[in-house]
Amino acid sequence: MSSLLSSIESPADVRRLSRAQLPPLAEELRSFLLQSVARTGGHLSSNLGTVELTVALHYVFNTPEDRLVWDVGHQTYPHKILTGRRDRMDTLRQLGGISGFPRREESEYDTFGTAHSSTSISAALGMAMAAKIQGDSRKSVAIIGDGAMTAGMAFEALNNAGVADGRLLVVLNDNDMSISPPVGALNRYLAQLMSGQFYAAAKNVGKQVLKGAPPLFELAKRFEEHAKGMVVPATLFEKFGFNYIGPIDGHDLGSLIPTLENIRHLLDTDSGPQFLHVVTKKGQGYKLAEADPVAYHGPGTFDPAVGLTKPAKPPKTTFTQVFGKWLCDMAEADARLVGITPAMREGSGMVEFERRFPARYFDVGIAEQHAVTFAAGLACEGMKPVVAIYSTFLQRAYDQLIHDVALQNLPVVFALDRAGLVGADGATHAGAYDIAYLRCVPNMAVACPADEAECRQLLSTAFAQNQPVAVRYPRGAGAGVAQPAGLEGLPFGRGEWRRKGHGIAILAFGTLLYPALGVGEKLGASVANMRWAKPLDLELLRELAATHDALVTVEEGSVMGGAGAAVMEALHAEGFELPVLQLGLPDVFTEHGDPGRLLAGLGLDEAGIERAIRERFSSLLSPVVKAVG
Repeated sequence: MSSLLSSIESPADVRRLSRAQLPPLAEELRSFLLQSVARTGGHLSSNLGTVELTVALHYVFNTPEDRLVWDVGHQTYPHKILTGRRDRMDTLRQLGGISGFPRREESEYDTFGTAHSSTSISAALGMAMAAKIQGDSRKSVAIIGDGAMTAGMAFEALNNAGVADGRLLVVLNDNDMSISPPVGALNRYLAQLMSGQFYAAAKNVGKQVLKGAPPLFELAKRFEEHAKGMVVPATLFEKFGFNYIGPIDGHDLGSLIPTLENIRHLLDTDSGPQFLHVVTKKGQGYKLAEADPVAYHGPGTFDPAVGLTKPAKPPKTTFTQVFGKWLCDMAEADARLVGITPAMREGSGMVEFERRFPARYFDVGIAEQHAVTFAAGLACEGMKPVVAIYSTFLQRAYDQLIHDVALQNLPVVFALDRAGLVGADGATHAGAYDIAYLRCVPNMAVACPADEAECRQLLSTAFAQNQPVAVRYPRGAGAGVAQPAGLEGLPFGRGEWRRKGHGIAILAFGTLLYPALGVGEKLGASVANMRWAKPLDLELLRELAATHDALVTVEEGSVMGGAGAAVMEALHAEGFELPVLQLGLPDVFTEHGDPGRLLAGLGLDEAGIERAIRERFSSLLSPVVKAVG
């Protein structure tokens, strides 16, 4: 490592540098970032784009006394490197290592956790008002980018901030890119401004027309001076009560530093909330990422000199790919199907669907609440909406799910990707709670496919219903079960025996069926593939309860309120009294790390399930019997 970056242990060291040293520091930081992420995997394009902005903010503001709130949080790797975590970047997103997002427990410089987007302005405003109440002069800065301005929450916060009168700066990191290509009227508006075509055309036409009349030409020149104010975002953001500044080049430290210093002075003089518009480029400084920022959004390990390469052997089919193929096949068969995503086209497997059915594809931006109610409106008019959404993102639209979909019993299919643990992204992205928060809602049904074949079949089952149904499936690949070619479904609300044994019955919900089957073979236990967390297959449950001494429920979801809890409630209602061991995700937030290691640590792999059953029900275990059925 060269001398400048190696000398930076905290932002105080950055502030001791001369301005002339900042551009070479930024280049070293970008090079270190690229080499580091290439070794560990992680978010790359967004972080390459924030290098200069990060340097400038820490140079001008007195962090951590002044608060920086980064939104979305996957653009904070340069911030982590400059705030004392450079030597831990080789542990990024690994078990026991540093998080890929800001985390308050990790550093005093991480003032707010922002792994879900569009929360920064609200949080920073809260911090600014706390400083005002406490009589403190500290400043709060929200850095919002990667499409996060499309969410309604950001505008709710702007609306409040404009009259709250705190020492608040909002920095719009306008990189013309969310995770998927950006959508919506606001983005088109900003893109038009950046192109300059509207403004340039307006002033040039005026000049050409009025050149023959000198007094009028002078008037046109004066109009030109004011025209920018009519077309730049000042018109929008100043209506919220902000002093708008920009747009400026977010990679030009010669512009960033003095602009931020002027803004800091305005904040010191209580001039009201400030809004700085900076334009950056995703993947800046690495040509391959600049050319394809989506591919380099969150790559695995790679050689920076070569770039991303295809694996030597084709990877297993993922559940996301199963969904994407089913969506296209069902859309071909049923013209009522429409697909909706809140800015996760690639992540949710909808690229091919958009290509083949553009008129029935809707990317609504980072706006989960809108996505759900938009789907409800489509369903009211006879369409069959499929909302492809991560389990953890649906949490953001819970009110809409209840009031706009379930209460009206509208036939919306929720394809819940990333159910269960997600690995490197950690607790903020883990789909731990969907069974618990969905099964308590009237009219909702929740399917838990065990493998790729069942995922396709249960999506078809869900689509055929005249009520809202969620199909939850994990990130990555499953057991490798071949999918059926057709669109036939499975019986609604019905599970199946997979192994008939004695004494103990294991009731598996979802992909943990396969380790449960291994345990069943070892312990001579019965195994049921329950398939549905709601409605439960009560006929199968009664049979299991009547013929076994104890039951074990297994799920990759929250134990509290989850599928096991549903089994307990049903047994009580049916008058059964027998012991039940509930295995699932405990009442803690699970850290980031390799999914297999995380499951093993939680006792949800085959060895852990066997161990838990032996500890609880050792007296009930019978000699191993051969599986039947």
